[in-house]
Amino acid sequence: MKAFLKRHVLWAGFLAVLVPLTVMLVLQYRWLVELQTKSAIAHEATLKNYLEAVATKSEYHYKELATAALNLPAWMFIENRLDKAAYHFDKFMKKGPLGVKRFFVLSFVREDHGKALVYEPSIPAMEPPASAAEQRAIYVAAAPWWMLSEKRDVVETEALSVDERDPENRLIIHPVLDAESRVVGLAGLILDHRFFRDRLLPKVIDKSMPYFFSEADQKNLRVVVRGAKRDKLEEKFEAERAMAFVFRDYRIGLSSKDMNPKDWAQANFVLNMGLSAAIAVVLLGGVALALRTASREMKLSQMKNDFVSNVSHELRTPLASIRVFGEFLRLGRVTDPAKVSEYGEYIETESRRLTGLVNNILDFAKIESGRKTYRFESADLTDVVCETLKTFEVRLRHSGFEIRFDQPERPLPKVWLDADAIGQAVSNLLDNAVKYSGSARAIDVAVGQDNGYVMVSVKDQGIGISRDEQTKIFERFHRVSTGLVHDVKGSGLGLSIVNHIVQAHKGAVTVDSEPGRGSRFAIRLPVEETAGA
Repeated sequence: MKAFLKRHVLWAGFLAVLVPLTVMLVLQYRWLVELQTKSAIAHEATLKNYLEAVATKSEYHYKELATAALNLPAWMFIENRLDKAAYHFDKFMKKGPLGVKRFFVLSFVREDHGKALVYEPSIPAMEPPASAAEQRAIYVAAAPWWMLSEKRDVVETEALSVDERDPENRLIIHPVLDAESRVVGLAGLILDHRFFRDRLLPKVIDKSMPYFFSEADQKNLRVVVRGAKRDKLEEKFEAERAMAFVFRDYRIGLSSKDMNPKDWAQANFVLNMGLSAAIAVVLLGGVALALRTASREMKLSQMKNDFVSNVSHELRTPLASIRVFGEFLRLGRVTDPAKVSEYGEYIETESRRLTGLVNNILDFAKIESGRKTYRFESADLTDVVCETLKTFEVRLRHSGFEIRFDQPERPLPKVWLDADAIGQAVSNLLDNAVKYSGSARAIDVAVGQDNGYVMVSVKDQGIGISRDEQTKIFERFHRVSTGLVHDVKGSGLGLSIVNHIVQAHKGAVTVDSEPGRGSRFAIRLPVEETAGA
């Protein structure tokens, strides 16, 4: 289990992020659904509260005015001193527009029974009504009170009453009671409906709006006031409220210009869910990228560990051979000149092998740091390959390998190249051919020209490479992880360096291989682009 977790620790980390994130998204979806429902309800409640505030403020204006202006003492009616009411009403009229067309009084005392007087501000005095419509509205509204006065019934309250049977002459009436709570008269006012419609209501609507809605919401809202005369096909509003005290046939409606509460809540739900999903995708992408980077680093770290192990083995092998043969020569155990020469060749071959390995490591370090440079010059590729084969001659002979070198019949065109770098690339291909030939002991090297390219190929009869691995073998530190290839020690840098060298020469390196049938590596260098001027 421990080994399994170690191999799959990154997947475990990804699941550790994915599972809580999925749970969070599911919970957030449920919260947003609930929020959508409650937001619509809250928005609708806000609309209703706003309409309630508008209606209440409008009604308060008239109630406050009527309570103060119509509170006349009973003695004015009993003593027949209604002329004094003119001075009382005059104080209110001087305060400015109140939304009142007329103040009036009506006495039920015996001397002045049923006589209505209206305030005339130009005198000022109390005069009989000049308008027949106003006089009719006053007497119609006063009829029930006149009957109570005739019967001398006791009235328990002095509450204001409203009469709106004539929409052009709407009345607010206040009964005046004597000491025995009997009606002795009426004080009232006739409302100006134009003031209510054109001045009071718009003012209250505008002043109340900021307390309930933001600037954006205010721009989206449409307020409609509907009076007594309405069309049969009425517009449907999201919220609507009728006036309760006066102008009870008026209704105030609210509707949204763009979105109603349900649309608004749905839009917020989609927006919030979309943002949550986007954040989740970005988070998962970041986690996936981090895990991918961590996976690559772990893999690279493992490759470097294998590299150190393999390079250590690669270094020990030639060093051990050099030390053994050197000790034989130092101790004088070998006196035969032929054997001395043979041991010297061994020492030279192993030292070249060791030099090649060190050069690969140094070149790789330069390539990684971007400090690798090349010295290009006009050269013959055939000569470069021949010189490289000479350095391998002793090693190949001692290992029992046969090199079959196929040279072109005609000289190849000279190309612009770095002879040492190309020689190193060919040397790495030969080294791989020796390592992975298995029991086969033949290596084919060919130099030729093809469609504007000069090329050199190295072919062995060894264990081969699967197609899945052929695209990866040119990566740094990569070594085939299965089969016999994995059993051969190596640094994992040779083909990576070959690929870099060839690309620096604007060429290409290709591989043609099948498991059990050997491998053929070819380096192609473009003649026209690399040739010196």
